[in-house]
Amino acid sequence: MTIIIGGAWPYANGSLHLGHIAALLPGDILARYYRQKGEKVLYVSGSDCNGTPISIRAAQENTTTQAIANRYHDEFTQCFQELGFTYDLYTRTDAKHHHESVQTIFLQLLTNNYLYKKKIEQAYCDTDKQFLPDRFVEGTCPNCGAKARGDQCDNCSEILDPLDLIDKRCKICGNEPVIRETEHFYFTFSQFQGRLESYLAEAKLEKRWRDNALALTERYLSEGVPDRAVTRDLPNGVNVPVPGFEGKKIYVWIEAVAGYLTASIEWAQQHDVAIEDLWNEDTISYYIHGKDNIPFHTVIWPAILMGIGAKALPTHIVSNEYLTLEKRKLSTSQNWAVWVPYILSRYDADSIRYFLTMNAPENRDTDFSWREFIYSHNGELLGAYGNFVNRTLKFLEKSFNSQVPQAEVDGAVRKKTIHLFSEAAIDIEAGHFKQALEAIFEYVRAANRYFDEQQPWLQVNEDVEAGNKTLATCVYIIANLSQLLQPFLPFSAGKIRDVLGIQEVMWHEQVELPTDIREVTPLFDRLDIGLIEEEYQKLVNDSQ
Repeated sequence: MTIIIGGAWPYANGSLHLGHIAALLPGDILARYYRQKGEKVLYVSGSDCNGTPISIRAAQENTTTQAIANRYHDEFTQCFQELGFTYDLYTRTDAKHHHESVQTIFLQLLTNNYLYKKKIEQAYCDTDKQFLPDRFVEGTCPNCGAKARGDQCDNCSEILDPLDLIDKRCKICGNEPVIRETEHFYFTFSQFQGRLESYLAEAKLEKRWRDNALALTERYLSEGVPDRAVTRDLPNGVNVPVPGFEGKKIYVWIEAVAGYLTASIEWAQQHDVAIEDLWNEDTISYYIHGKDNIPFHTVIWPAILMGIGAKALPTHIVSNEYLTLEKRKLSTSQNWAVWVPYILSRYDADSIRYFLTMNAPENRDTDFSWREFIYSHNGELLGAYGNFVNRTLKFLEKSFNSQVPQAEVDGAVRKKTIHLFSEAAIDIEAGHFKQALEAIFEYVRAANRYFDEQQPWLQVNEDVEAGNKTLATCVYIIANLSQLLQPFLPFSAGKIRDVLGIQEVMWHEQVELPTDIREVTPLFDRLDIGLIEEEYQKLVNDSQ
């Protein structure tokens, strides 16, 4: 059995912000956890380098789409690495292997009679002399009246056709486009209506999807799934491999979502593994993304997989709500965002991972504020977790010459620890990451209380045996924290294992105690609370 974990593919047209990381972080937590359990994991994603947004950026900067894609793909790779993301393959949609695999999928759908040709009307810009990709057409959503672009309304989540928009405008020049005839391939989504309804009913029964995914998918299916054009007149992307369609590209409906499979095929080829051994009816798959991407993962991608006869349909949908910033909606156009390269240059990656897990928009929108971020670092990471580890190990360094007393560990603590591994496992596998991390931090707070109540600094003089037991128990807790926190806070968990000389990473009770400890350094530094105002002011000034 393989655990396939697919993280949504960020567009390589601008830097990542914290909203992206809030949506994608659960993928890494899952991958690390399942590897710790000893499962076979394949964790894939990549940069979306084919989309219209990149063409827009290239036109704005008077450069090539390739230059833009390269710049941001390299930046993304660096950011994910610094955040500790453990992708097995982080690739890109302009890679040769992706183009070839997408064309194969397209031809399979054609062979299986799920694609048909149709002449349609499409927005054409006389000024820019081109058919306009969906995202190049802007206007008013006919469903809710909000400002929308031609593929989707961010306000009401309606999937749109550019021709449905009211007051259409070309995004490049601002003029009103004309309507011209062109021929495209359509995918028979409507043929999958019944199968998708059964698939949704099963998902409801198994409770493996987030509530927002269930609700939104139900809404789409109740409205009826229309056939959709899956080729476009686009400047860059995957060529349609059919004579007479030269210059046309396979559209995002098929091309981008197929990345999870194309990346898996590429990894399988690199490691001489049959793709059928990874993607089959026993595969458990997690799809990690923001709520704006739900229909792509619960309707469009399953229909494509059904259409090519693939067995591994998505089993778990981990679709986060939005992260707001200082009580305001994130806005890249207004520069109201905390950019990932910036925050990584100034703060600990574990602090970012901790805050975005504890305040994850799992079931509702949550807010990032500099105040909460700085206080959570100082109070919880440094004050509770870092403090417990540091005070215990420093005490051993000073009073025991760095030797760990080989005494019996407190039975109640052991029982609680064993229970915590199984409790956190259930939460992680169900996609409740916040709940799992909260339980682990409750364990940290209990460890601090235990240290205070036992008073080992007195015990070592008054009751040596009791003192040895206390310190052995505290080291036992720290050793187990280095395993429990590995999926969430890998950098500090790794530091602890280095100090304790623990080689193995595992998801079960660490019974054996180290005999001695290496040099102890604090896991975290205190952050000056003056940073709260400084960072907030920078955010305000930069967004003007």
